[in-house]
Amino acid sequence: MAAQMILKSYVVSGRVQGVGYRASTQIKALELGVHGWCRNRDDGTVEVLAIGEASVLVVFENWLWVGPGLAEVEHVESREGVEGDSADEHAGFYIRY
Repeated sequence: MAAQMILKSYVVSGRVQGVGYRASTQIKALELGVHGWCRNRDDGTVEVLAIGEASVLVVFENWLWVGPGLAEVEHVESREGVEGDSADEHAGFYIRY
């Protein structure tokens, strides 16, 4: 029986732009087998959409709270399921510009 895939969205705030946060997030996601994307937002936050098994997303979210060495994460807002998005639409993990 295959594990159920969960879709979660995150908004990460703090010092998360200009510190390699997106590239490090992509590396961690690929390492964990998480699919989706991340992008910088105009308000200085980083938005992440992630699809994976629940237990893997726990590990991934814990990493989002830390990020790469130069990041200073203040908050990670998470939401399960995103209207209009489907796990079938995302393969791999990409940085969106």
